[in-house]
Amino acid sequence: MPDAMPLILASSSPFRRQLMQRLQLPFKSVTPAVDETPQTNENPLSLVARLSRDKARAGARMHPEAVVIGSDQVAVCAGQILGKPGTDERARQQLEILSGREVCFHTGLCVIHGPDGRQHECVVDTRVKVRELGTDEITRYVAADQPLGCAGSFRCESLGITLFEWIRSDDPTALIGLPLIRLAAYLREENFRLP
Repeated sequence: MPDAMPLILASSSPFRRQLMQRLQLPFKSVTPAVDETPQTNENPLSLVARLSRDKARAGARMHPEAVVIGSDQVAVCAGQILGKPGTDERARQQLEILSGREVCFHTGLCVIHGPDGRQHECVVDTRVKVRELGTDEITRYVAADQPLGCAGSFRCESLGITLFEWIRSDDPTALIGLPLIRLAAYLREENFRLP
């Protein structure tokens, strides 16, 4: 099982594709058909773990000969799940709610070895403290960074980093959407050659 085995990223996220490129392994990206609606009484950790697993399994059904990576992320503030805003107005509303508060980003990861179904799973948490933000600052940020497809309305790999007081995580790439430290460990277990 050398690194010639196909590697599939089951995600349409351009941010996850960019992170995968940092590992310098050839991979293909596919869009998994997964309903991301939370189930009744599903807590954020269970939700993000299930969605990561569902995405990896959907990718493995499309490419049963490959090692498939699924990942998902939710932002949580005061027990409320904050998804992707989708519109400028909703992004501004989310940032107004998050101003001056702590937010936890749960990033799920599931790696499936398609031929035998072996899988590795985890959820990596990142805590951030959002600065007190003024209305004009929020409006300028949303217009400049367009974080409409990002949980919590942040693009931390871009201007969103200026909105934080601090970030605490064991894996800084988890905040962008794919925990590369844990992923690299799983891929080494699957005999991919990484430094």
